Amino acid sequence: MIRIKTKEQIDGIRLSCKALARLFKELTPRVQPGITTKALDDFCVEYIKSIGGVPAWYAEDFPGAACISINEEVIHGIPSKKKIVREGDLVSLDIGIDLNGYISDSCVTVPVGNVSPERAQLLKVTTDCLYAGIAACQAGKRVNAISRAVYDLARQYKYGVVYEYCGHGVGLKVHEDPNIPNVPERGAPNPRLVPGMVIAIEPMINLGTADVKTRADGWTVVTADKSCSCHMEHTVAIFEDHTEILTQLAPGEV
Repeated sequence: MIRIKTKEQIDGIRLSCKALARLFKELTPRVQPGITTKALDDFCVEYIKSIGGVPAWYAEDFPGAACISINEEVIHGIPSKKKIVREGDLVSLDIGIDLNGYISDSCVTVPVGNVSPERAQLLKVTTDCLYAGIAACQAGKRVNAISRAVYDLARQYKYGVVYEYCGHGVGLKVHEDPNIPNVPERGAPNPRLVPGMVIAIEPMINLGTADVKTRADGWTVVTADKSCSCHMEHTVAIFEDHTEILTQLAPGEV
């Protein structure tokens, strides 16, 4: 069931999302060669505690405050003292905050130092796919419009668009209806977008094929062909006449 949020609920979700955007502002400069993903996760834990929040992934039994995935890791990378960030990596940071019962969800992929032109283009295109999906997210349209915008742009570059995982409703729980696929599928549920919906749009784009598999740890999803992957995500709220990116600070906003 799709949960339409009240103004008061959206206000609460917005506060959680702004807190998450501020966390990213503090976190991303720390993604440097030599740091462990456990150290990055520890920073997230302390930051979230300092604002009176709880890491949202704890409710999903994930062993960390942040899913930190590097290169061929698509999503759900487990923070570890043994995982060291290196020059040229693409590091995705997928984080959620539960603040007073309101959930935010966002992901940023960070290039570490000098990345290859191939990886730099993948990051740019994935970012462009995210904003293409957001531009298509308008009251009165259907979910498929978002999927089509993301997929068509990525396929111009012959990238693989992950179809086994997708965006989703969010705000009162980590994962709510509806699913927001990145690949348009004939016959898939295609609900209309209406004011009051809060959704996470999250392209996951691979340099190689779209196929993925899960490692033996039961969490980490990797590309089947070991090609590099990129993941970007925003939580947005749909209004009658516009769509607001909740997990983004306005220019000058602190």
